[in-house]
This record gives sequence, C-alpha cells and structure tokens, in this order.
Amino acid sequence: QVQLVESGGGLVQAGGSLRLSCAASEYTFMRYAMGWFRQAPGKERQFVAGISWNGGMTSYEDSVKGRFTVSRNNAKNVYLQMSSLKPEDTAVYYCAVKSRIGGSTYSRLEDYDSWGQGTQVTVSS
Repeated sequence: QVQLVESGGGLVQAGGSLRLSCAASEYTFMRYAMGWFRQAPGKERQFVAGISWNGGMTSYEDSVKGRFTVSRNNAKNVYLQMSSLKPEDTAVYYCAVKSRIGGSTYSRLEDYDSWGQGTQVTVSS
C-alpha cells in the first residue's frame, strides 16, 4: 500500500467533478494493469474502474459508465476523472495494482496486491 498514493478527493456538490490521481513509487508499476475501487461506510470495497498496463483497455462498473474516465500517462500516474457526481459516489477511493496478469476481468479484489491509502470523496446533494 505504501507504494501508491491517492490524491484529489474532497467535498463536492452533486453534479460536480473531481479528478483523482494515483502516484506510483516506481515507474515499473506502469507495466501492470491498475484499478480504482471505493468503499462507503458500512459497505464492502467495490470495483470502480480498471485500466490495462498500456492504457489500451478500460473497464467500468455500471453505475459510473459515462461519468467516470480512467486514464494513465507514460510515467507513474493513473487518474480517475469523475464528473456528474452523485451522493451515492461518496466513498473512500483506492488505487491498486493488479497482481494477476491476464484474466478476463478487472473487478476482482483478489486480483490486486498493492493498495494506496485511499482518498475521501464526499458528494453533497
């Protein structure tokens, strides 16, 4: 977890936007697929978005499709652009490194080994 640092969270009104950033401690992390997950109070950590090692493929949880965009640069950073935010998006958002190479999905928690500390996103109605 200490190898990833999320930032960019905060308080925003419904309909607003935020961009979350995930900074990796080593450039080599950019050779792995990355994922964004979120966890609301009293709920399990759930998949939000994933991106392949080269950014060529992305995957989204149904509730964020069309509103969130995951991207990455060729350095050490992965981003989650969030727009049209809703109160139900309120959660702690986590960046993670996908440890299982290949596979058919980005959404499995058990496929990720390294996690950031999380950044709080709060959306008011």
